[in-house]
Amino acid sequence: MSDHYNPAVAVTLGSTRLLQSTRLQHRRVGIVSNPASVDERYTHIVDALLAAPSVTVAAVFGPQHGFRSDVQDNMIETPHAEDTARRVPVYSLYSDTREPTADMLRDVDTLVIDLQDIGARIYTYIYTMANCLRACGRLGIDVIVCDRPNPIGGAEIEGPMLEPGYESFVGQFPVPMRHGMTIGELARLFNQHFGIGARLEVVAMAGWSREMYADEAGVPWVMPSPNMPTLDTAIAYPGTVLLEGTTASEGRGTTRPFELAGAPWAQAERMASGLNARRLPGVHFRPAVFEPTFQKHARTTCGGCQIHVTDRRAFKPVLTGVAVIEALRAEDPSRFSWRSPPYEYELERLPIDILAGAPALRVAIEGGARAEDVARSWPSAHAAFLAARQACLLYP
Repeated sequence: MSDHYNPAVAVTLGSTRLLQSTRLQHRRVGIVSNPASVDERYTHIVDALLAAPSVTVAAVFGPQHGFRSDVQDNMIETPHAEDTARRVPVYSLYSDTREPTADMLRDVDTLVIDLQDIGARIYTYIYTMANCLRACGRLGIDVIVCDRPNPIGGAEIEGPMLEPGYESFVGQFPVPMRHGMTIGELARLFNQHFGIGARLEVVAMAGWSREMYADEAGVPWVMPSPNMPTLDTAIAYPGTVLLEGTTASEGRGTTRPFELAGAPWAQAERMASGLNARRLPGVHFRPAVFEPTFQKHARTTCGGCQIHVTDRRAFKPVLTGVAVIEALRAEDPSRFSWRSPPYEYELERLPIDILAGAPALRVAIEGGARAEDVARSWPSAHAAFLAARQACLLYP
C-alpha cells in the first residue's frame, strides 16, 4: 500500500471541506484529534485551524493513546498537558474521564472531531466521539464531525452483535464487529438512532465510495494508533483483536501486530497447516515464530502464524480470527485460557465477552464449535442494525 497522496483519486476529506467553508469563522473551537488527523497534504487539522482567519482554537482533546499517540500500551491512561508548540491546552479523554467536562469545554462553542476509525466495533475512538456528543448535547455546544474513509471499506458487514448488558468502552451500542460505516455515518447512527441528540453536523467527504479501501481512496496513511501501523493491520484487526481476550499473543510487541498470532505452547508448522486445510476465504497462514518485546509473553518465543490476506474482498476477518483462537486452543487446551479482567475499565466481565459483545462466542468455542458454524448465526442478527444503518449512510 502506498503511504502517499494519490492525486489521481479525487477523495476530499471532510476536514478539507470544513476548512474550505466559512462554518468556523468567529467560533471558539475545540478539536478532538491525534496524529492521523491530517489532510491530503499531511497538514494537521490543529495547525490548519490555527492558521485559519477568524477562528479561535480554544482547546485540543486526545483519544486513547493520547493527542500525540505516544502511549504505546492500550490500557495506559494519558495525562492532560499543554501543547507548548501551539500554546493550546490539551485534555486527555482517556484519563480520569472519558468524556469532556464542562470545565474543559468552558471556552468552546463548536467541537470539531477529526479521528480516523478503522472499521471495527471495538475501536475506542468512536466511543470517545459518542461521549463528546453526550457532553456537548447537555451543554448546548455544536459538534462537527469531519468524515474520513473506513480504511477496510464500507460495504462488508461481519461478526457478532453487541448484546444488551455487555456495553463497555469497547462497545456502547448494538453494532456488529465489522460495521461497514465511516466515522461520520456512525456519528449519525449514535446521535439519531441511539438517541444522543446533540447538535451534530457531519462534513462528508467528496469522491469516496463504499467499496474503497484506504489505499484506493488515495489519502495518506498515518498510524491511527501505535499498534495500527499499516492497512494490512487494519484489514486483519476486526478478527484478531479477539485474541486480546485470550492468553495467546495477538502480536503486540512485534512489527506485525494483529497479523501475527501465537503462543509459547503452539507449534507453528502444525498450527498453520491445520488452518490452511480449512480453506478459509482470501487468506493464507504462514508458519511463524516470534518474540514479543512487550505485553503478553514478552521476551518469550511464541509459535504460530502470520495472516497473509490474499484476496481482501473475499477475506472474512472475524471468521478468521475465531478460527485462529480455535487453533491456538487446540494446540494445548490445558495452557490456553481466557484473559481475566480488568480490561478497558471493565472489572468483572471477561474481556472476551465484552470484545465479542456477549458470551455466546466464548461458549461456542468452549463447546467445540467451529468458526464456520459460529459465523452462520451472525447474519440473522444483523437485520435491525442494517435497517438503522441504511438511514445514516452518506455514500453510494
